[in-house]
This record gives sequence, structure tokens and C-alpha cells, in this order.
Amino acid sequence: MASTPKKSAPATKPKAAAARQPAVPAPRERRQRVQSAETGMAVLKGLARMGGNAGLSGLAAHVGESPAKVHRYLASLVQEGLVAQDVDSQRYRLGPEAINIGLAAMRQSDPVRAAEPALVRLREGLEVTCFVAVMGNKGPTVMRFEEPGLPVTVNVRAGSVMSMLWSATGRAFLGLLNERSVRELAEQELAAAPREMRAQLDARQPIEALRAEVRALRCAVVRDTYLRGISAVAAPVHDFTGRVCAVITALGASGGFDPSADGAIATAVLREAAATSEVLGYLVPKEC
Repeated sequence: MASTPKKSAPATKPKAAAARQPAVPAPRERRQRVQSAETGMAVLKGLARMGGNAGLSGLAAHVGESPAKVHRYLASLVQEGLVAQDVDSQRYRLGPEAINIGLAAMRQSDPVRAAEPALVRLREGLEVTCFVAVMGNKGPTVMRFEEPGLPVTVNVRAGSVMSMLWSATGRAFLGLLNERSVRELAEQELAAAPREMRAQLDARQPIEALRAEVRALRCAVVRDTYLRGISAVAAPVHDFTGRVCAVITALGASGGFDPSADGAIATAVLREAAATSEVLGYLVPKEC
């Protein structure tokens, strides 16, 4: 009897295309993409730091890349609207998309929030009490307060309004914020001050002398003027327009606190105020 031939097994059908996984870039390709993005951002940031207007060769020198390489990245940035090129001069400037990004960042910029990391660094690095204040309608108002493990007992907390004339915070605003309302607050406080407090100030030009001192030092320093036994150093925070929008202050017991303008505490406070200003978009003017 003839045997029945065996049927061959049906060929396995390929899985549905939907189940296929997209190809994962190799590590080397991913690194190249990251490096490419970093270079593009360096070109864009370099253009911004040059005032938002630069020629190809100058920009290439600024970012440390060849003009040919920078030109390739600029072409992509132009295509995305982040950079624009002037037809006549061939110079590059920030484009409309870059401007939109900048405007969005400015709308959400908050000096108090920007100063928080600086306050933590000052507290931990110097072991001092520190705070950030903004100018309110009644005077410099403390917004965020940080204390070390062994705090100094002071009657200052978030919401406290500081003296315009006798606190380092107030003097920093008075000397570096050139606004009529600030001057008026100082004049009102001076008129209401007792004779012994007024005696601490210059007899002929009490307000102008304070302003000149702060501008010369770029910060305000006090010892036992606002609170007996307490010294303080205060430095300004600038917004993207250059206006003083906040002041960072460090304070401590006068016996162990160096309030000198060239001391370690003042140097640290100035450095952290400058770092906070940079976060807010402030560009330090170049010295001539």
C-alpha cells in the first residue's frame, strides 16, 4: 500500500510590522548627536554673549571653532529661526525664535527663587545667617531666610522690613537703586530718627555720603548700626536690564563676623549676588 506523502509545515509568517522595534542609534551615533547639539548651543550662546550681533569670523573666534564649521551650524540655526542674517552686512543676529525664548524666560524670572541656591551655599560655606530682600512700598522686605546650625538670634524673619539707612540691606538699595521712591523712604526715615542714630551718619550729607560709600565698595557693610552686636554685608542682584531687583545679605555676631568690604564674607556675598544676577540674564559690563 502506497504511503501518503507528508505535508510540509507551513512557513512561519513574519510578525506584524507594528511589532517591529525602531532601530536604536549606536552609542557612537548618540554621542555624535549630543556633541552636535552642544556645538550648536555653543554657537547660539556665543552670539548672545557678543551682544546678539556678530560676523562669522568673530563668532568663530569667540567659540573656538573654524569659520567653516560655525557657518554650517549657523545655517541650521537660521533655518529654525533662532538666528537671522543681515543681507547687506552678512552679519548674524538673534532670530525671532530666540527672542521668543528670551521673552518667555524673562516673564518667569524670579529673583527670590534665583537666589535660593546662593543662600544655601552661603549658609553652608560660611555658616552665617543670610537672606534675600526685595524693595517693597515700605522698604527692603526680607523674602527668603536661611540660618546655619547655630543661628544668631536676630529679630529678622521673612516679611521683615529693614531700615533704609542703618541696615546693610537698605544701604545697598539706597546706593545702587537710583529711584526717587527709594530716596524718599530714606529721607522719611532720617527725619524720624532719634539724635543718637543720626549722629552715626555724615552731618552734612547723610544720604549722599552713604550712597557714595556703597557705590565705591559695590556692596554695603555695617557693624553694630542696625542691631547691637550684629554685623552684616549686603550685595546687589541685577535683572537682565541692569536694575537692582534684590539684595543678598549675610549677617552674624560682630565678634566673629568680618564685615570688611575686602574680607572673605563680602567676597563670597558679592560672588553669589553676581551668580544670581547671571541666572536672571544680567551681563556684567566689560571694563574699558
